[in-house]
Amino acid sequence: MKIIRDPIHKNIHVSDTCIRFIDTPEIQRLRRIKQLGLTYLVYPGATHTRFEHSLGVMYLADIFSKDLDEYDQKLLKISALLHDVGHSPYSHDSEEVIKKYTKETHEDVGRILEKETISSVLDDTDLKKSDILDIINRKKPLGKILNGPIDIDKMDYLARDSYYTGVTYGFIDLNRLVQEITFVDNMLVIENKGLQAVESLCVSRFLMSRAVYYHHVSRIAESMLKKALIDLLDSEKADPFVLRDMDDYEIHMLLKNSSGYPKRIIDRIETRNLFKRAIYQDISIFDEKTIYEYKTNREKYEMEIAQSAGIDERYVILDIPEYHKDSFDIPFRIDDEIKSLKDVSSLIRVLDKAEADDWKFGIYTLKEYKDKVKKAAYDILNIHD
Repeated sequence: MKIIRDPIHKNIHVSDTCIRFIDTPEIQRLRRIKQLGLTYLVYPGATHTRFEHSLGVMYLADIFSKDLDEYDQKLLKISALLHDVGHSPYSHDSEEVIKKYTKETHEDVGRILEKETISSVLDDTDLKKSDILDIINRKKPLGKILNGPIDIDKMDYLARDSYYTGVTYGFIDLNRLVQEITFVDNMLVIENKGLQAVESLCVSRFLMSRAVYYHHVSRIAESMLKKALIDLLDSEKADPFVLRDMDDYEIHMLLKNSSGYPKRIIDRIETRNLFKRAIYQDISIFDEKTIYEYKTNREKYEMEIAQSAGIDERYVILDIPEYHKDSFDIPFRIDDEIKSLKDVSSLIRVLDKAEADDWKFGIYTLKEYKDKVKKAAYDILNIHD
């Protein structure tokens, strides 16, 4: 047993088996993948990594699993430790591109568990690979504690991201919240005494989304990186199956050593000479059908806007962030009855509406192209002041 000091959870007690997993190259690689991708361009302190986040989720899994049998305790802890091992460089900033070319996401970790370094440790335990995969991919009820409407993954990253960005919206009573989560008929629910703790988490998630996760500069930098990677992969100058296993430093140097558009973009990111907002406004000006059309056929509309503005299509970015309608639809038990948290808490109802009202889309381009891109976008996307 070892103790790892952590700024969020203080002392994390780590078993000898977990240490063996931690010491594998696959877990150590997470030290070189930033948790928040390019967000450090906005918040300089946001250089924390997937490695310490994985340790934090493992710690919370240990707290939650106290009442489980020995096998499930071990299963949940190891699954929590391994849950992000499939992340590509710069975390979510590259995931959409990786998925486009490999048809896999960071949760598709089967190939990693088959690697000798991981499988040799796993073989010395009584854990089944299939059980770990089922937890990570939510095919077992226990997986909902790792990835669900309210889960230990969110609990750790909200507290951790708040700490490292310096944005003081992430104070959550994690121990109380974990203790008030239980299973009812294979459904993960919050007990009545956990109301204030879960409200605190939801407020934190809303404020962190506004201030950090959807900050327009982060969105612009992320979108530029995606464009550079797509250009690199389309020109067959990189293999997506190799690229997904790189770390932040390796992919940065890959782009630096390339030529043309990818090289120009990474140079801009490196010097924080980013695209600017030609348009940035509430997405409520469009109906759901129109939003789906623009999001599904984003590249087509980027091309049309660029052609109308008379510029290279690679210098137009249409950015429509994901919006999860049911993010506050959390099962809550009160008086032995299961209800949605939105039906119990007036605060959550306010947050639900505020989150919808806060959903924005952006069109980004070079500073010198802003005016003509804005005019072209207004015409093509049928936007009216």
